[in-house]
Amino acid sequence: MNEHASIANPATKTYQKSSTPTKFDFTKPSGEEAYHAPDSVHWKVFKNSIAMGIGGVAAVLLEFADARIRSGVWDHSVYPVDPIGRSQRTGMAAMLGVYGPQSMARKVIGGVNRMHSKVSGETPKGEAYTALDPELLDWVSATAQYGFVTAYDRYVHRLSDQEKHAYWTGGDEVAKLYGVTEIPHSEAEFLTMMERLVPRFEPHQINSDFLEIVSSGKSRPQIPTFIHKALARAAVDILPPVVRRRLELGKEWDISLPERVLVKFVARLADKKVESEHPAYQAALRLGLPGDIAWR
Repeated sequence: MNEHASIANPATKTYQKSSTPTKFDFTKPSGEEAYHAPDSVHWKVFKNSIAMGIGGVAAVLLEFADARIRSGVWDHSVYPVDPIGRSQRTGMAAMLGVYGPQSMARKVIGGVNRMHSKVSGETPKGEAYTALDPELLDWVSATAQYGFVTAYDRYVHRLSDQEKHAYWTGGDEVAKLYGVTEIPHSEAEFLTMMERLVPRFEPHQINSDFLEIVSSGKSRPQIPTFIHKALARAAVDILPPVVRRRLELGKEWDISLPERVLVKFVARLADKKVESEHPAYQAALRLGLPGDIAWR
């Protein structure tokens, strides 16, 4: 075991609670616009729970590759004892930036920023970090951009070049609310940003523990474990190859052809399943539109 205790055996600590609740009322206030329009590619991508799950796991792996982010999350949040809950709250905050009324998005993101302002420390190797470090803020935002769109494009439906351009260039307003200053506007720009950080990336037991928890299906036990394992491998599959090598995620995380077919099948099913409780549906009602508009 290196540096930190595993997820299964976290050290006894006092953790900061997230200021982001797990549920919002996306139907109010009536008529208030979101930061993304209903016809945007973001509404299309973020409605798909499978793409969000795969992309979110990939984003976490990309973030945890850097010891500064890994230490910041590990030492200042409930992630060691509740990684699933922490991930779900992070996902809901992302949904808020796409579907939520702008006033609510600003309020919640402001709370997140205030919480981050208290996060600082040192990595086990003695390197100082702060959650408001522009380089770290930029990387965390970029990993989410990359993860969600890549998961949707790879496992749900191929996006056109125009849709990808609209996705990469359409999120600046929300990113800036978090204090992000460098925003990649294409996958190529994301990879250029990544190249600067790659020398820092390193393998760690925390990454393996995290993937094992995702594979276990503890987040949604009603879904067969073999599906969860396939989704975890799909997340590893969308990592840039150099990152996977640096993290030493070996052949045990290769996605097989049957698993790839399975993931695409469930992802496309999810893309057709209209959910009246989904933020996209509720946001559409708030705007006076048919609830299923994101599924059309």
